[in-house]
Amino acid sequence: MLGVGLIGTGFMGKCHALAWNSVRAVFGDVPPVRLVHLGEANAELAVRRANEFGFQKGSGDWRAVIDDPEVNVVSVTTPNQFHPEMAIAALKAGKHVWCEKPMAPAFNDAEAMLAAAKQSGKVAALGYNYIQGPAIRHIRKLLAEKIIGDVNHLRIEMDEDFMADPDALFYWKHEATSGYGALDDFAVHPLSLLFTLFGRVSRVMCDMSKPYPTRKTHDGSDRPVETYDSASVLMHMENGVAGTLQVNRSAWGRKGRIALQIFGSKGSILFDQERANEFQLYVTADRPTEQGYRTILTAPQHEPYGQFIPAPGHGLGFNDLKIIECHELVKRINGQPAHLIEFADGLEIERTVHAMARSFNEQRWVDVR
Repeated sequence: MLGVGLIGTGFMGKCHALAWNSVRAVFGDVPPVRLVHLGEANAELAVRRANEFGFQKGSGDWRAVIDDPEVNVVSVTTPNQFHPEMAIAALKAGKHVWCEKPMAPAFNDAEAMLAAAKQSGKVAALGYNYIQGPAIRHIRKLLAEKIIGDVNHLRIEMDEDFMADPDALFYWKHEATSGYGALDDFAVHPLSLLFTLFGRVSRVMCDMSKPYPTRKTHDGSDRPVETYDSASVLMHMENGVAGTLQVNRSAWGRKGRIALQIFGSKGSILFDQERANEFQLYVTADRPTEQGYRTILTAPQHEPYGQFIPAPGHGLGFNDLKIIECHELVKRINGQPAHLIEFADGLEIERTVHAMARSFNEQRWVDVR
């Protein structure tokens, strides 16, 4: 039986709790999971959330979760700057770790996280659930089959509007301690898709901007915004493909958009996370009179869609992808091959983000490695 600890009970903490509660019911091929210990900064909140999420106990000190001998794996879902200390402590205590993205605001902290994972011999995975979507998994197969020939260019964008309101108050994601801003809080998701589909990025040229340089605080004073809400990147992949990356946390009307366009010598593929249960495919092998984009709806044939729904076109959601990711994590803990971004691959994503920031600061092309 796998004993689970959870640190943090915000949006992502609840996502992890839902995944741990559902993984065996959905997939059936994993050992029983026991939700043992939940940690929050406030002890009263910890007890309340433990009761709501189905954990046996809650503590106001995250270290109590890690020290609990009944906990085998720890979900870390706290703000970015707390990931290194918590993940490293869990690994040193002999626990497997499932840590939300990004690894850490500072690259040397991300390196220390990987070193701790290697030394512990435990599984250490990151929360990149968008790579788990049945549509993305099938696109990966189509690319391997060269259904659109040799890929020659790609474009990927991620936009949301949770920072679009100029009157919204300053909060922790505006602080430099949280990272660069959209580039690492945000762009790591499309980078996880690129890493999964195409491999590493080799060279980048980046620009970043602050749509609103100051924000009001609770006392009405102005405080400078220390992070960048948008970024545009020119890039080259190690496999020779050229492309662009654009991200924006202040894009009114965009809610969860990760738009991927892949262009090849014999066709193209389009995908948008806001319509995550479909993608568009264009192939030149069709007769000229019938050439055009066809919409492919995900179905039980697109694994692991069928574990959730037996009929095509009904659709999976964000939390379903988290359940799939949880299943991959448990498989990996059990010594089986798994479709995950572990700390070693996650460090490559972090390396890419920091190269982009260096490019912006130095106003030039930068090699990622």
